[in-house]
Amino acid sequence: MSFKSGFVAIVGRANVGKSTLLNNIMGQKISIVTDKAQTTRMRIQAVLNRDDGQIVFVDTPGMHKPKNRLGEFMVEEIDQTMPEMDVILMMIDGSVGIGPGDEFMASRLPDRGTKILLINKLDKMTAESFEAVKQDSQKLGEFDEILGISALDGVTIGSLPDKIMSYLPEGPAYFPEDQWTNLDLRTVVSEIIREKALMYLEQEIPHGIAIVIDTFDEEEELTHIQATIIVERDSHKGIVIGKGGRKLKGIGQQARKDIEELLERQVYLELWVKVRENWRRSPHHVADFGYKK
Repeated sequence: MSFKSGFVAIVGRANVGKSTLLNNIMGQKISIVTDKAQTTRMRIQAVLNRDDGQIVFVDTPGMHKPKNRLGEFMVEEIDQTMPEMDVILMMIDGSVGIGPGDEFMASRLPDRGTKILLINKLDKMTAESFEAVKQDSQKLGEFDEILGISALDGVTIGSLPDKIMSYLPEGPAYFPEDQWTNLDLRTVVSEIIREKALMYLEQEIPHGIAIVIDTFDEEEELTHIQATIIVERDSHKGIVIGKGGRKLKGIGQQARKDIEELLERQVYLELWVKVRENWRRSPHHVADFGYKK
């Protein structure tokens, strides 16, 4: 049996379900998922090992028009990822139809490689509405295949890896069998904390949140983690902490549960909040907080 391998990007505008799809294909959380736009900020690789090959999925930030240095970094991540891919999965939210954001994303797709259009939210569509969106998708350009899926439903995405594998070339395993992501442990932990912060916070604050892991000490029976939540304004600091520190405590409790599940050991997590005015506009701060090549 031949062994195939390759790189597969998942692209699309914000909040179409890219990270949900990746997590469900992998059977574990790789990318954090919230209802906030632009939750994913960097390229995240997930390695799916099979007997017949290895698929390296690359989750990308949601395509948008950038308004600051962080936004520029996120769009650069998408544009620099796509030309390197063997297969590109472009996702759209079929339940709302095709909009300008989808057309903008499609206009940036490279000419090379295999392109598959995934119409997500099949569970929220009738057969007629799906066919209408499929017809409308012609304005997005040429695709090798157009598939309807529900990113939350293992049945509709169960055959997707087989479909992808049929397009991949024969090649080597790019990662060891026991490696499931390119992210180091500190980055995974910081992303878990950011996910819980996004879930707890007001609509105007999440885009201005960053997480810095200050210490990560693995003792004999306990991992001690100190992390700082970075916000852009003094007024945001009070919102993150909450009355009597309740909101910060809730973020910490939820994050600690997921981190303990990840590390399979007890965790002591301390969270602090600091202000860095308009950090998303500063190339220095954007890079310093982990968003760099």
